[in-house]
Amino acid sequence: MEWEKIKKSTYKLLDPIIVMVQKTGVTPNGITTIGFIITILSSAILVYGAEKGTRGDSSYILWFGIVLLTAGIFDMLDGQLARKTGKMTKFGALYDSVIDRYSEMFMFFGIAYYLVSYDYFLSSIFTFIAMIGSIMVSYTRARAEGLGVECKVGLMQRPERILTIGISAIIYGIITKNIGEFKMEVDWLPFPLFENISLFTIPIFFLAILSNLTAIQRLNHCRNKM
Repeated sequence: MEWEKIKKSTYKLLDPIIVMVQKTGVTPNGITTIGFIITILSSAILVYGAEKGTRGDSSYILWFGIVLLTAGIFDMLDGQLARKTGKMTKFGALYDSVIDRYSEMFMFFGIAYYLVSYDYFLSSIFTFIAMIGSIMVSYTRARAEGLGVECKVGLMQRPERILTIGISAIIYGIITKNIGEFKMEVDWLPFPLFENISLFTIPIFFLAILSNLTAIQRLNHCRNKM
């Protein structure tokens, strides 16, 4: 319930932007497409950082987080614009869902590419697991609703996933820029117990766990309903 209140408050804050967008004549599907392009740009920042940057340079992940959250705003605008303009269509809903899935896969691809490039191998595995969970959360809902069961339960839905990754990327970037490199090591581990990048990767670890638990939670919800 609290999360629903936060979402409603956020949508109210976006009302002035929706009015401005409405005047431009851009369609809800156009907004969805723009958000998708911005998400690809955020992923491209990480790929470029992997190829041209250096390990420990936080600026690429910082900008990735900023651009990703910008794409998230467009993701919120399309549905609101469709409702405000009366342009809600079945194809628009389908298009939005398909583009959302593509967006998430591009996002996780960029993160995994970056982490693998700098030998954060374990974190890249959890990134892949998080991607599986994210896709299954959406698929479980779509399949359930295709069978006539509403399925919106669970903690780690798409807005929470985008916020978790975007905010953790920005926090990592800002703290590293201001404090510099730090590591916490123990003798029996082949990798640091905690370091700067952990501010970004630990939330991904929890996302990997919670997104898959959400998919299971939805499956159990549907079993009870059916």
